[in-house]
Amino acid sequence: WLVVDRKVYDVSVFSKSHPGGSRVISHYAGQDATDAFVAFHNDKSLVKKYLKSLLIGELAPDQPSFESNKKKCLLEDFRELRCTIEKMGLLRPNYFFFFMIFLHLLVLEAASWLVLWYFGVSLLPLLAGMVFFTTAQIQMGWFQHDLGHCSVFRKPRWNHLLQIVVINVLKGLPASWWNHLHNQHHAKPNCFRKDPDLNMHPLLFSLGRTLSVEVWESRFNDRKLECDMYLIHN
Repeated sequence: WLVVDRKVYDVSVFSKSHPGGSRVISHYAGQDATDAFVAFHNDKSLVKKYLKSLLIGELAPDQPSFESNKKKCLLEDFRELRCTIEKMGLLRPNYFFFFMIFLHLLVLEAASWLVLWYFGVSLLPLLAGMVFFTTAQIQMGWFQHDLGHCSVFRKPRWNHLLQIVVINVLKGLPASWWNHLHNQHHAKPNCFRKDPDLNMHPLLFSLGRTLSVEVWESRFNDRKLECDMYLIHN
């Protein structure tokens, strides 16, 4: 179960066919997922049609509509800031900007190979080719990052298609792998055992008394909220 706009949904079965993956949605089991829901879904009216069949109840009036480990005033400020940014049009992409980004990446990539083809593999051409190629590859990583966030085109399909071209074809990495990990990162940023960016470094991030206490408290609060929601439903 999870909460979106104070409504409780049972996503136990739906999570297996969730387009964003089962892990992303399961990270909010027993918690309020309102802000994550807003951040991840562009066409909210379409998604809410599917939510109707999953609705099982609403939070009691005395239950907070936010995660237990977050401050209400900070959440309200964040939501107000997001509304202001949307009204100002700052989330609307500049197609000419992204076109020039993609074009200069292709030019750098081509230049790296043309330098070696024309001048040979002596030291200076090799170093110049390395600079062009490395710069292009690093910048491609950030460009496909924007595409993975569906921040370039209005329709997610076009973002995913170009992302496949950039990361699969030009960088040799699977877009599905990146999206699977990165979506979880943004669903639960810096949350131990839920953010894959932390799980990749178990020895570095699992040591220390402070983190162990925080992990225990977060698990306790999650379980408490699950129990509260169960009592509300019954």
